[in-house]
Amino acid sequence: MNSPGPTTRFLRRLQGPLATAGAVAAFLVSPACYLPHASAQQRGLLRDRPDAQAELETDRDAFTPATSTVGLANTVVESSYSYIDNRTAPDTNSVPELLVRWGISQRVELRLGWNYEAGGGGDVISSDQSAQGVDTNRFTHESRMLYGLKAAVSEQRGWTPRSCIILEGFTPTAGEATATQFIGTYALGWEMPNRCRLESSIRYSTGNDKLDSSNRWGPSVVLRMPIDDRWNTHVEYFGVFTQGLADESSPAYVSPGTHYLITPNLELGLRLGWGVTHDAANFFTNFGFAWRF
Repeated sequence: MNSPGPTTRFLRRLQGPLATAGAVAAFLVSPACYLPHASAQQRGLLRDRPDAQAELETDRDAFTPATSTVGLANTVVESSYSYIDNRTAPDTNSVPELLVRWGISQRVELRLGWNYEAGGGGDVISSDQSAQGVDTNRFTHESRMLYGLKAAVSEQRGWTPRSCIILEGFTPTAGEATATQFIGTYALGWEMPNRCRLESSIRYSTGNDKLDSSNRWGPSVVLRMPIDDRWNTHVEYFGVFTQGLADESSPAYVSPGTHYLITPNLELGLRLGWGVTHDAANFFTNFGFAWRF
């Protein structure tokens, strides 16, 4: 009997994580997500909010990026620090994870960023990080420049989600890697009557390890829940799955987080995460801020 090909094996590895993500998504759209005091009219599944883009929605506070753009002539600066407790590799420190987003129209923004990382590498836990190689037992240093754009695709209308697409390149500025990597992300989501937002994304990136070229897919789903006008919380599931490597990897995480608006234009945020597959890191934490002007 012929052994299954690499694509078949890859799809089989995705079945478990995608089933988990589907179960989470099914729960999140159930009535349990709605506030107990919501009226019958409010319990309609979806509603439009023309003022949604006036809120400060950042890409740094989850693996799933915001489905909005920054808006015409607005600039948002995002930065954070990540610590990753790797299972079999040196722990990773990543800083400043800088991302500058500049709105050239109401629907399109330009993006420029830079990051430095030291440690074992191998895990991607933020939407503005590049697709890294598999874990290494050596302690390495590397830095990358980010450049690209984000464009709104659709606005929420009934069951039609608000959605966007992000196209980015990552070019090494220091370290062993020399190849530029491409990342494409499609994100979509709905806002519910109680202001909860259910959002999801699929991320594709190229990989260029020393001996193998590969593809990497990053599915995610997140529920964002406001506490009041300043405090917001979320819970998220995400993973990054390789295709084309001799030794495939599929790290996946469950990650809660919160962020606080000091002012309508200044946000502080904290994320925690735990690996739920054998090749994920034990734990990660991420702390950062965003400033709009």
